Amino acid sequence: MNKSKLDSQLNAYRVEIDALDTQLIELLAARQKVTAKIGKVKREHSMPIYVPEREASMLEIRRKLADELGVSGDLVEDLLRRMMRDSYYSQHANYAKTNPAIKKVVVVGGGGALGKVFVNLFTNSDYAVEVMEQAQWPNRAALLANADLVLMAVPINQTVDLIKALPTLPKHCILADVTSVKQQPLDAMMQVHSGPVLGLHPMFGPDAPGMIKQVVVVCHGREQQSYQWLIQQMQVWGANIHETQASVHDNAMAFIQVMRHFNTFVYGQHLQQENPDLSELIAFSSPIYRLELAMVGRLFAQAPALYADIIFNNADNVALLSRFHARFGEAIELLKSGDKEAFIARFEAVETWFGDYAKQCLVDSKQMLLKADDGHLLRKPV
Repeated sequence: MNKSKLDSQLNAYRVEIDALDTQLIELLAARQKVTAKIGKVKREHSMPIYVPEREASMLEIRRKLADELGVSGDLVEDLLRRMMRDSYYSQHANYAKTNPAIKKVVVVGGGGALGKVFVNLFTNSDYAVEVMEQAQWPNRAALLANADLVLMAVPINQTVDLIKALPTLPKHCILADVTSVKQQPLDAMMQVHSGPVLGLHPMFGPDAPGMIKQVVVVCHGREQQSYQWLIQQMQVWGANIHETQASVHDNAMAFIQVMRHFNTFVYGQHLQQENPDLSELIAFSSPIYRLELAMVGRLFAQAPALYADIIFNNADNVALLSRFHARFGEAIELLKSGDKEAFIARFEAVETWFGDYAKQCLVDSKQMLLKADDGHLLRKPV
């Protein structure tokens, strides 16, 4: 086939593809209109935006249909998840209000990154929200005198001191915090306020567009029935609520946050001091290594004081990190000895500890790597 004829044939197919893509976009627009209607109904009946059972059922049915039509189930699921995520957030303005009796919500630190997330969520549910920053602190007694909910969204190193400096709150007022440590703030709130108290830890950063599919840890303090509406409100916003004790939370955070952040800090510092060519590292990396490198870079694109507060907050963190340091040293000695059999034995011991979760991680990470391979992590540093 000569080039002219080949070009003509390809152009005809491309025109057909363009027409089909146009139809897809038109269908997406029609779907978006329907999801907006669903959001309105959910708001009217105080229903959560995200319903995991409905999502799981829909994906299962669509994957089965895709298989019957000879289309990749993974492709269809990927497309549907992206569409559903967009539809969830397009319903932001349609969040239900679970407690119309609440007249005033005050977010202390509402001008900060995480504070703004809560201010926006409460506002989108038609609550009257006031923000208290440092400039308003001297007038806190007057500003908090008729509050129904006071939410402390201030830096970790200031949380307990600011809680202790709160004025006497109305007896019915709910006092809560969103700090990443829980025992000390919860104890402080219980001491200064005789009314409803609870500790919250949103397990997401301020760059998250909302709470949909995000975990929020709840540590109960006092009068749970009085703040149950707040838990329900977060569920309406799409949050997955995990209830636990403050001490259990803080112990888990030492592994989830402190160890990971500190390990990433040391790795980043090592890279900086070894000074390899970052562009070459990216060019040589497969999707999984680009993703890992991106997570390191992500840490250093954020406020260092935040991570310093998390890591330095608890003296017990030193002991945990020291044990990690000792085990790292043991692994180096194992490497020096050249004992591969001992390495494999230790590897298999960790594999046994992870159990079936390791296999699930293999499946889940494959999905993440497919997205990482789409090209957005291929950009070279500027």
